[in-house]
Amino acid sequence: MLLKGVIDCPDIPLNVSRSALQNDGFVKKISDYISKKVADKLSGMYKTERETYEKCWDDICPFIKFGCLKDTKFRDKMKDFIIYKNLEGKYITLPEYLEKAAAPKASEETAETNEPSDTPITDAEEKKEASKKIVYYVTDERQQSQYINMFKESGMDALIMTHNIDQPFITQLEQDNDTCKFMRIDADVTEAFKEETDADELKGETDALTALFRRVLANDKLDVKVDKLKNAGVASVITLSEENRRMQDMMKMYGMGIGMDEFKPEVTLVLNANNNLVQFVFENPNDANTDMICEQLYDLAMLAHAPLAPDAMTKFMERSNKIMGLVIGAKE
Repeated sequence: MLLKGVIDCPDIPLNVSRSALQNDGFVKKISDYISKKVADKLSGMYKTERETYEKCWDDICPFIKFGCLKDTKFRDKMKDFIIYKNLEGKYITLPEYLEKAAAPKASEETAETNEPSDTPITDAEEKKEASKKIVYYVTDERQQSQYINMFKESGMDALIMTHNIDQPFITQLEQDNDTCKFMRIDADVTEAFKEETDADELKGETDALTALFRRVLANDKLDVKVDKLKNAGVASVITLSEENRRMQDMMKMYGMGIGMDEFKPEVTLVLNANNNLVQFVFENPNDANTDMICEQLYDLAMLAHAPLAPDAMTKFMERSNKIMGLVIGAKE
């Protein structure tokens, strides 16, 4: 798919069917040799012509990733030379990303390993899963801009993976490297964004706001979490678990339209207890404007996660105009 040309080989018969030719041993050897030469050329460019390699990477990376999915030997040769663009627009390898992400936590991890643990290991799989390093990635820079800004403010990084082939490629990377797992940038609100709180500190607010938002939005199954985010300007965000989102993407990929209607993954609405609007609706649940603010907070969070449905967008615009009218009225 990447190369075009002619190879002169007197050992390949011409008077055969295409299927016979594809199964010919000489053809297989030629294919393996070409794959090896391509991998050698690319690895050589990475080592000696890094700038040129990076300039052409965006154009060739889908073919390279496809080759890695189809050919194990090619993947083994190329795994250390596959680069990714990060939030700063720089190209880095996966090991470089993991090293950078683990650096701030090195001292904490050392302290944890030095402490004796009295808790017996009851589930080895859960412990192994929890110990995996998380690789965050972005699939739509514009749609996920709010999450990107939160990452930058916290000094965290993520990989830009916007091509269609990146989803199966991510699965392949996880299978080959069982020490890390990939999570889209909006899959959860990481601990780096939160202030330290006691387990029961926000229980009262969580229970009250969950009941309030479920009533206003007429959704008894809405999952609501309340956290104290360091950025008080962020009122609400929507998160969708990585597993549910991958299932949703897979169903879209295979055109399972009927299944998509039946499978509606539940999202989590995360409210920031440090935000003035969230504090207002918590302290004034019966105010005349509380219901409107709750609807607006939910729609704003959804807009940063995915486009609104036409009806929801119409209501959002009408509500926004009403809110601006209230602001003008208050000034007058």
